[in-house]
Amino acid sequence: MSTTNNAVIFVARILLSFIFILSGFGKLADPSGTAGMITGAGLPAATALAYLAGLFELVTGLAVLVGFQVRIVGWALALFCIFTGAVFHSGTVAIPGWPDAALGWINTLNSIMMMKNFTLAGAYILLATVGAGAYSLDARRGAASAVTA
Repeated sequence: MSTTNNAVIFVARILLSFIFILSGFGKLADPSGTAGMITGAGLPAATALAYLAGLFELVTGLAVLVGFQVRIVGWALALFCIFTGAVFHSGTVAIPGWPDAALGWINTLNSIMMMKNFTLAGAYILLATVGAGAYSLDARRGAASAVTA
């Protein structure tokens, strides 16, 4: 693989890691908002699941950043994005007492969030397919996940 391709994969990994490193840290620092969404989706143990989601996001985000087990982590994040997009961002949001204009904006934003999640799933599938590239822990370890398909 060319140096240019390895550099592009490295930059892509950096960009793809930010959302989960920051989001995971935020959930661990204050899980209440996420716990509220989990409760709203009808799932049990909302606070525990919020902490688990935060830990998952932080650890997988860091793994993508440093290029560790990227093929496995890429698939895990793709499935996570599809699950969270479908469970938390599909359908309409109805908040009693809110004006219709505000709900329209919130529903538009929710739809965008679902599309963002599905788009990220595609990016993580691509990352899982091409591997971590030369500038990664996987490459330093001689792991097969560093080599492109």
